[in-house]
Parts: sequence; C-alpha cells; structure tokens
Amino acid sequence: MYYREELMDNFIQIDIYTSSEAIDGITGALCEYGINGFEIHDGADFEDFLADKNSNWDYVDDSLMGLKNAEPRITVYVHENAQGQETLAAIRNLVEEYSSNNSDGFYGNIRIELANVKEEDWANNWKQYYKPFRVGKSLIIKPSWEEFSPKNGDRIIEIDPASTFGTGQHHTTKMVMETLEDVITGGERVLDLGCGSGILTIAAFLLGAKEAVICDIFENAVKTASENIEKNRFADFKAFCGNIIEDRKLREQIGGGYDVICANIVADVIIGMSPLFGEFLKKGGRLIVSGIIDERVAEVQAALSENGWRVLSSKNEEGWNCLLVAMD
Repeated sequence: MYYREELMDNFIQIDIYTSSEAIDGITGALCEYGINGFEIHDGADFEDFLADKNSNWDYVDDSLMGLKNAEPRITVYVHENAQGQETLAAIRNLVEEYSSNNSDGFYGNIRIELANVKEEDWANNWKQYYKPFRVGKSLIIKPSWEEFSPKNGDRIIEIDPASTFGTGQHHTTKMVMETLEDVITGGERVLDLGCGSGILTIAAFLLGAKEAVICDIFENAVKTASENIEKNRFADFKAFCGNIIEDRKLREQIGGGYDVICANIVADVIIGMSPLFGEFLKKGGRLIVSGIIDERVAEVQAALSENGWRVLSSKNEEGWNCLLVAMD
C-alpha cells in the first residue's frame, strides 16, 4: 500500500514488529478491523528472491537489499483523527494479546512503534478531534475536557477512552448504542463482553439498565472501563478480566440470567463465542453483536444460526455490521 508523500502529514505510520512466521496471521487479524492495506518488510522475501532459479536479474535494487537484514514488520497507516485513534487502540489491543500469548516466541519481539510522531504527543494531540456528538435519539458522547449544554431528554456519557477502543465514533460502537436504545426499557441486567472503554455499559445504565457485568481480555481495558463507569456515577457493576472462550471458571463467575448481552468485538471471536452466549442470556433476552465487516457477516450469521440464534434486525454502516439476535 502506498501513500503520496504530501498526504503523510495527515496519517500516522504504525510499524508492527514481529516474526516472519506470524505476518500472515497478523495481517489477517488486521483485516478484521477494516485495515486492508499493508506494507510488509521481511528478510525472508529477500531469501525467496535469491532462491528463485527462474529469475533473471543483473543487479538487486537497493530497497530489496535493505530487506536482507531487516527485522520483519508490518506497516499500516491511520488517519490523524479520532477515528484513527480508535483504529490505533484496536491495533494496540491486538498486539498486546499476541505479546501475552508469546511464551513460545512465535511472534518474535512483537511490539508497536509510531513513526512521524512521538507516542506521548499522539496520546494527547488526538483530543483536538474528539468533540461532543450525538448518537441515536438521546445519547450524547462527551469527553471530560469539553463543555456541553444538554437539551431536554439528553443523556450525557462522559468518556475518556485512553488507549482502549471505544470513543463512540466508530460505526460498530454507534450501532450498538442505537440498538440498545431499542432494547433497554428499564431494569435490565447487562453483560458487556469486550468492554473496551466501558461506553456501552454506561449507555445501558443511562437508558435504564439496573446492573451490569463487564469483561475484557485486556487488563487496561477493564481498568479504564471501570473508571469511566464510576466517573459517570454508576456503581452497580462487576468487572472481570479474561477469555470466556477458554476459561470455564470465568464463565461460571460471570453467571447467567442477563437480559441483554453486548459483544462489540470481531467476527472470529463472535463465532467462537456463539456456542457460549446461551449460558449467559435469560429466556427472551437479546444479544447484540457488532464489529463485523461485510466480508464476514454471512459467516457470523451461519455460526449463530448453527447454535440456535435468530437474527431479529441488523444495521450496516460503511462496511460494518451490527446484529440483534435472540435464541430460537
């Protein structure tokens, strides 16, 4: 993927360092976040080039020579705006997950480096793009550093996402909140799987939910979500960190009887969770799944159907999908 140099001031370059063996899997996972363009820098490509007996060449270009001893890395670009912050947060979480499951060294010295900007500057500069905005009929998303004068009936979510996914500007998050407006009528118990910044749980509370449980595989997300929920003056929630697909004890701790489940994650994780959602949801409850790109929505629907789920309604925005489902 190539960008004209004059456009680079509007993009942040993200370099993901890893091993040659892990590149295909990581790029596949990035596609789940709607990232379809990559630059791959891998010394193995140089070795493959030299080993190709059918190649006819008189010299090797300097750029190819530069691959010879290069540490494998994947380069992607995100817009220098709030949407880019969302994508960067998702990539951070992804790399953190790989790093925490790298005991065999498969992912190499996996890490992220930002080019063209200091990481500490990026962490603050993106705030200029994050202003109060409306979602659905009554929800207003407001960062803590901004002032806003609400109208009658407005419900204010004050959110500081830090390095977690969930400013509310991404289509996936907005569609879940819009769906919550349709299904929360008052007094519900809500389970937020992949809670990110906690924005969906806060929205559910503001709409009338009685209590909630949040869960994420990333400790930083659970910490940030808990802080944001408390900042919005809600206390009737429990927080867990872990992977419900692999951890039966965690599933038992979370328990069942929920009226609404939110899972704003990615297709592969939703597919993996599809046999488990029924453990948590009460009869007549509703499941909201989101974070599904167009290319995977049929696959997700098939997995849900195989496990007894029926799609009640769906939303689509710019290649992203959100499904409201119930158990048959």
